[in-house]
Amino acid sequence: MKSDKIILIVEDEVPLLNVLYDKLTLEGFSIVKAMDGKAGLELALAEHPALILLDINLPVMDGISMLRELRKDPIGKDIEVVMLTNFSEYKLLADAIALGAHDYLVKSDWKLEDVVKLVREKLK
Repeated sequence: MKSDKIILIVEDEVPLLNVLYDKLTLEGFSIVKAMDGKAGLELALAEHPALILLDINLPVMDGISMLRELRKDPIGKDIEVVMLTNFSEYKLLADAIALGAHDYLVKSDWKLEDVVKLVREKLK
């Protein structure tokens, strides 16, 4: 059963992971986090988050591979996914959208309030 409040953050940059975790927790969301795609996939299938903030460039299993594997599982077919990307990753971003990513944030372009607003919109 998917919870409307659980968000999974899959990000290997510790400062960014911690800032997102702290801000979204303060906003009332339950957060689970992973630092690589393999751990993220395992958490997604175990926790059934309502939304995943997924970095593209990850160790062990990259974000595109994680998304591909997530979409193969009945649990993961409908989870909202927002990709976290850098400017140089637009080709990979196109792959993510083709795999059913619902949106993306270019890391250098957003403020924390933008992330909270997007998360709230996606979880309506």
